[in-house]
Amino acid sequence: MNTPPISGLDPCVHCGFCLQACPTYLATGDESDSPRGRIVLMRSLARGSLSTTEPTLAFHLDRCLGCLACEPVCPSDVRYGTALEATRALIAQSRPVPLVARMVNAVMADRRLRRPLLGLARLVRPVAGVLAGQSRLGFAFGMLRATENGQRWGKQGQKTEKASLPAPSASSAPSALLFTGCIMEGLFSHVHEATHRTLSANGYRSTRVPHQGCCGALHAHTGEHDKAVDLARRNVAAFADCPESVIAVNSAGCGAMLKEYGRLLAGDPLEPEAVALSQRVRDVSQLLASRETRRGHTLALKVAYDPPCHLLHAQRIADAPRALLASIPGIEMVQHRDAAMCCGSAGSYSLTQVGLSRTVLEDKVNALIAADPDVVATGNPGCIMQIGAGLAAVGSSIPVVHPIEILDWSYAMAGFYDE
Repeated sequence: MNTPPISGLDPCVHCGFCLQACPTYLATGDESDSPRGRIVLMRSLARGSLSTTEPTLAFHLDRCLGCLACEPVCPSDVRYGTALEATRALIAQSRPVPLVARMVNAVMADRRLRRPLLGLARLVRPVAGVLAGQSRLGFAFGMLRATENGQRWGKQGQKTEKASLPAPSASSAPSALLFTGCIMEGLFSHVHEATHRTLSANGYRSTRVPHQGCCGALHAHTGEHDKAVDLARRNVAAFADCPESVIAVNSAGCGAMLKEYGRLLAGDPLEPEAVALSQRVRDVSQLLASRETRRGHTLALKVAYDPPCHLLHAQRIADAPRALLASIPGIEMVQHRDAAMCCGSAGSYSLTQVGLSRTVLEDKVNALIAADPDVVATGNPGCIMQIGAGLAAVGSSIPVVHPIEILDWSYAMAGFYDE
């Protein structure tokens, strides 16, 4: 395995600003489960005073969500996420990545496995709501239930006049290439369809690029560095034929990973192309917020927006999703406590660190129930599944959807797609 060096930790002065931003530290109260404590462990490994086989090292780094909430609050600009990824890659040389994570990674990386298995999941999805619950199996069914198309929640209000802005001209429309990913393609195709429709309604020519695949985030975050590099190379090659177009991403985790391709492929023959690709990546909310978003039909909905960690902390995108939702007539934005805190999903973390993941999620679920929205909106598949399952486990019927779905409901009811 060609592992990257552990870097980015030198500026840390152990000030402790990161402690109150760290979900696992708040849950356990253990200094070793904080960014500051983990930095001590990673520095010891980098200096040779600690071995990759040391149980304490793997234990506390495995418990890190990788949410990166520590980075924006750090006054010294410590690159914690980069160091964590490199350390996990080193640990993976001495200790296998947990079996469940390896299985998930293998399925997501290989379309020959992914398509039939996620196809089977879609067949089971209609009964998932009945089987959702608190148990480990029930929670898994709750996650599957959360991947349903939430279109039914958009059927509120009365149809009014069609549009407040004219339909865009297709002749001068900029091109946006849709990144389809793995789980988004398999279980959230309705979000891709909504993305295509809403971008088209706002003057973009939205197209899909063949031969793309999983972004590699799951692999990079669990220590499978070489596999992440292979997946990055595939995507760089897939998008190389359209170098002038922006790449529209509707998954926060994928967007954050794609923006890291330049670093991931440093020294690789494809590094220049990887850097260029990273610079073209835009979250779909950014693309829509950068133009005068068309106003659709009024939706009388109370919406609680929950920002995904890899959109808010990794990509530092906070305003665009809120602006997207605010552009919809009738929407009432509902605030909830500690919205910026992680939900506990973190890729395969909810499968490998079940207890701590559920502890982190509990605060999120309680805050959302107290806010009492009609719908929760969040822009990442793992967050949709985790929060959706958490709500279902306590008997709540509040749906969790992607923000772009709500805009799509408004446009559909306004008749934009009949033009």
